[in-house]
Amino acid sequence: MKSFQVENVTFGDGRLSFILGPCVIESAQHALFMAQEIKDICRHVGTDFVYKSSFDKANRSSIESFRGGGMEKGLEVLAQVKEEIGVSVVTDVHETWQVEKVAEVADILQIPAFLCRQTDLVIEAAKSGKAVNVKKGQFLAPWDAKNIVEKLQNAGCEKILLTERGASFGYNNLVVDLRSFPIMRSFGVPVVFDVTHSLQLPGVLGKATGGQAEYIEPFARAGVACGVDVVFMEVHDDPKNAPSDGPNQLPLGKLEKLLIKLKQIHELIQNDSK
Repeated sequence: MKSFQVENVTFGDGRLSFILGPCVIESAQHALFMAQEIKDICRHVGTDFVYKSSFDKANRSSIESFRGGGMEKGLEVLAQVKEEIGVSVVTDVHETWQVEKVAEVADILQIPAFLCRQTDLVIEAAKSGKAVNVKKGQFLAPWDAKNIVEKLQNAGCEKILLTERGASFGYNNLVVDLRSFPIMRSFGVPVVFDVTHSLQLPGVLGKATGGQAEYIEPFARAGVACGVDVVFMEVHDDPKNAPSDGPNQLPLGKLEKLLIKLKQIHELIQNDSK
């Protein structure tokens, strides 16, 4: 397993880390509030996290869907979060020309699932010198994700995360194959379980994506029990009124209790493997 650090957060090496934050950057005020709240909770629980939020949701269901404020404004907010709250940040890149600019701020570049086979984008992210998290597409088998890892390594990337976020299961539904976790970990990189997007119901609301937030906690527990290295959860203080992915975001008030449970499960698994 190729473990690595991003600032003070360790990925792999028997650690359980977290990627947490609201789906999309709504405002500087909201981002700063959420980053501080999550940081305080993680400090109390005794766990590490990287703050996640997107400046653009480029694959929304409808032309009417909220996408975010764009790259320039979004990066300004993320830079402010880093400076004032003192946390590392991860955000999405969608096109090759975005990589250089985003890498000036983000500690981890994230390739969305629908772009995981875009070779030029993957290679450009790899060349940035930053850690890269690639989400396995809903259309890929877990064993096919080895090609993603090889592309990144071939381009010189040494800090790689590979994310499971569910596979298409008929129309408007996703399913998580738990075999994917040990299969993808066998590629020698830390594996992330994106609980949030595994619980999406793509396009089920017609002009918006639905979700099943009621299953966040059992899904997260199952992933940790299967040995994932990182748990990815979008968190919001008011999911019902969130402009993007509200139906599958974890309410902020439930975060601390869940992190405690996940940490306990991880410690049990680690002790059992010794």
